[in-house]
Amino acid sequence: MSEFAPDTGFRKNRKLKAALLRHKAFSKDGFSERLFGLLFSGLVYPQIWEDPDLDMQAMELKPNHRIVTIGSGGCNMLAYLSKAPASIDVVDLNPHHIALNRLKLAAFKNLPGHSDLVRFLAMPNEKSNSRVFDRYLSSNLDETTRAYWNTRKFGRRRVTVFDRNIYETGLLGRFIGAAHLLARLHGVKLQEMTKARTIREQRQFFEDQIAPLFEKPVVRWITNRKSSLFGLGIPPQQYDELASLAADNSIAPVLKHRLEKLACHFPMRDNYFAWQAFARRYADGEEGPLPTYLKPEHYEVIRANVDRVNVHHASFTELLANEPAASRDRYILLDAQDWMTDQQLNDVWREITRTAREGARVIFRTAAEKSIIEGRLAPAIRDQWHYFEEQSREMTTQDRSAIYGGFHIYGKKA
Repeated sequence: MSEFAPDTGFRKNRKLKAALLRHKAFSKDGFSERLFGLLFSGLVYPQIWEDPDLDMQAMELKPNHRIVTIGSGGCNMLAYLSKAPASIDVVDLNPHHIALNRLKLAAFKNLPGHSDLVRFLAMPNEKSNSRVFDRYLSSNLDETTRAYWNTRKFGRRRVTVFDRNIYETGLLGRFIGAAHLLARLHGVKLQEMTKARTIREQRQFFEDQIAPLFEKPVVRWITNRKSSLFGLGIPPQQYDELASLAADNSIAPVLKHRLEKLACHFPMRDNYFAWQAFARRYADGEEGPLPTYLKPEHYEVIRANVDRVNVHHASFTELLANEPAASRDRYILLDAQDWMTDQQLNDVWREITRTAREGARVIFRTAAEKSIIEGRLAPAIRDQWHYFEEQSREMTTQDRSAIYGGFHIYGKKA
């Protein structure tokens, strides 16, 4: 495990600044980058917003595979453990995500049973969860992670967020809360979507209640500003990619299209991403699904394999630069490449290519539809990889999180 500084803000987080900053501080773009950096230096994703079932299908995970992935909220690396891979290296530039990933791993390993795990990680308003942390988890965490969760903010220990609803916190949770408030001000209760029992009912609610919101002047005014999407963890570079999809460079039609997919393309009973968006919680009982990593059928195998995970406060490139050649099989980049300059993109793919075994796979998502690496990687690197274009296109349509324009799969050539 790499150590991390639990309260490092954006000003002192050299790793995050190196990944994000491209423009001078007093330029318009530079100001946007620094504002995003300040927001992103706190907890951003209490839940990761990439569909792990799709990831595992695309990667065709085997027990001998060694994986490198970005951590984010930690849900997906735990889902990958259900396939019992040989190892998973988790990297993240955000120390809050590092602490959350390590806490989730400790919960699997040390809580008495599956129901205790679900109560701690998935259920809102469980007032005893901080006491459960004290009894079962605190002494089993490394010193830095334990200090992080015991630190007091506004008079309360950080871990008490699990007594309330962690999914209403973080940058993403607050963004979703603001969207609910904005909808209510226009007479729409987004949580009513969870009462729909069929795809037809979901579409009817979307078309009657949600779609008209995107024509409201205040909504169009808000979404025409880059900072409006910082709450989704979308930096200025990604905003520009999204805006390029619309004829008038307005983001509102793009957001409407993505939300339509989330609301109408998958049954509520099958999509926990939709539950988080519309109910700000997971489904209870027979209402709908839990995330893959919390399903009872995966509990024992994940619990048995948590020691195969190492969590690092590092970038993808930084981690791989210290690893042997031909030592990894699967790489999950999430949407991180949308942030990258050409130099950063080539640096990470150079290390991926060096450390990749024959048959290795890389998966990633993009805000826009096209693959971010085409036309940007040096030919000497790009020529060593095959693009699974048709499979990528098919899987884009299957992604239940619905917020990305493209899902992409590359395989190392023999």
